[in-house]
Amino acid sequence: MSGIDTSTSRDAALQEAFGAEVAALYAQAARGEAYAVLQSALELRSFLAVAEEHLERVHNIAESDSQMGEQSRADLDRLDQWIEAALASCDLYESALDELLLTLPPPSDPHGPRAGPRPKVTATAPPARAGPHAGAVQARRL
Repeated sequence: MSGIDTSTSRDAALQEAFGAEVAALYAQAARGEAYAVLQSALELRSFLAVAEEHLERVHNIAESDSQMGEQSRADLDRLDQWIEAALASCDLYESALDELLLTLPPPSDPHGPRAGPRPKVTATAPPARAGPHAGAVQARRL
């Protein structure tokens, strides 16, 4: 089960926020060309993909169990709890991803972080000058 190849309910929002298809975003991350926010978004998206696949499987199991005949009250309660847990998991990842995307500037903002190569730091700052009292020890007053 791979979250990369599976579509999710939030793929369109990711594509809009980062200006590229999901596969291209994963490729950027694999090459080390993704900002931390993109890496976090892709990680949440992968968890969401797994959670949505799990929810679909739970629904399929519940449907096939109900078609097989009568179920006991305990079986129905177990399935309800399982579905509730799967839905809660999806909701958690959707909310986390939505909140992360809300922190991004709009795609039209040229100053905001976007998917793409991270800037390389090549220059170093000169050493700071010592102040006039650097290294001076103040005498204790009695």
